[in-house]
Amino acid sequence: MTTPVTVFVNAQRVQVSPDATVLDAVRAWSSEAAEQLEDGHGAVTDSRGLPIPLASAVFGGAIFRLVVSRDRGADGAGSRPR
Repeated sequence: MTTPVTVFVNAQRVQVSPDATVLDAVRAWSSEAAEQLEDGHGAVTDSRGLPIPLASAVFGGAIFRLVVSRDRGADGAGSRPR
């Protein structure tokens, strides 16, 4: 049995397996957010605000922040992420 690794996604504590990726951590936090990222509607940054690939390995204490892009309607108003 492997000991889970604790990471933080949008300031919330999430436990994942030691071999998890950033996308796995996001999925553990919110499957909807993970789908948005997979569809190309956002990105993940590290604790310094630098973009981090979704396939990157997690490590204990890592901090990830989601940056979700919003679709623009015909009137130019942003719609909420699904």
